[in-house]
Amino acid sequence: QVQLVESGGGLVQAGGSLRLSCAASGRTFNGYLLGWFRQAPGKEREFVAAVAWSGGSTYYADFVEGRFAISRDNAKNTVYLQMNSLKPEDTAVYYCARRYRSGSYYEKSHYDYWGQGIQVTVSS
Repeated sequence: QVQLVESGGGLVQAGGSLRLSCAASGRTFNGYLLGWFRQAPGKEREFVAAVAWSGGSTYYADFVEGRFAISRDNAKNTVYLQMNSLKPEDTAVYYCARRYRSGSYYEKSHYDYWGQGIQVTVSS
């Protein structure tokens, strides 16, 4: 069993920064792509970013526009999401997840283990 625990969320003003962390316990992330998703009230959960096992390949949603950076530390079983230049529309619950099947990195159905989510609120 894998447990994923997000941390680092909170309230920040527009233009500010936050760094989310996601730590895994149980089985490790070895060999798996990891992703961040978010879900705003009344909206579908959407892909934000993903990072390959090696950390050498990263993928982002178009709305990120160079503001976010995903990274991972496999020795610590932790994945990070550095979020800069935050906007009110970035307000959502953010989730980390492990992809279990190859193919699309933005499809929710390709991910099996999910964290409980953490709130990010950006005030205007």
